[in-house]
Amino acid sequence: MQLTFIRKTVLSTDTNCPSLYRTDRDTFVVQGWRVTDPEALAQLDIPAHETVVEVPADVLAEIARTL
Repeated sequence: MQLTFIRKTVLSTDTNCPSLYRTDRDTFVVQGWRVTDPEALAQLDIPAHETVVEVPADVLAEIARTL
């Protein structure tokens, strides 16, 4: 899989988190903050091989501009 960096959040300081990447498979890879809040996780059905991350709106807004 080839990744192309699109954007990192303006909230990021010296890291690239959260970030958005486009792949050569017509998909996106999202790097974000791991969701650990028990109440939030209880509302989701997450298989053992998956996880969820939280990303700021400015990162997701970039998707709309790149499509």
